[in-house]
Amino acid sequence: QVQLVESGGGLVQAGGSLRLSCAASGGTFSNYAMGWFRQAPGKEREFVAAITGSGGPTGYTDSVKGRFTISRDNAKNTVYLQQNSLKPEDTTVYYCAARNQNWYSRRSSDYDYWGQGTQVTVSS
Repeated sequence: QVQLVESGGGLVQAGGSLRLSCAASGGTFSNYAMGWFRQAPGKEREFVAAITGSGGPTGYTDSVKGRFTISRDNAKNTVYLQQNSLKPEDTTVYYCAARNQNWYSRRSSDYDYWGQGTQVTVSS
């Protein structure tokens, strides 16, 4: 069983930056692809970014390319989402997720474990 705990969310002005962190415990972290998703009230959970277990290839949804960067430190069992040039439309709850294989997926149903979420609010 893998436990995931997100942190780093908060309130920021448009154009600002945040770095989300997700600390994992209970498994061999490098065996898991990691993803970040977000979900607004009344909407489906949306893929944001993901990274392979080895820390190699990454993937992003088009709306965050060039602004967000996913990375991981397998020695610290932590995955990060650096968010730059934030926009009001980025406001929502962000979740990290772990998939029990090296390769990531863009589908939320392919992930096995989820964190509790962290709120990001971008003011205009």
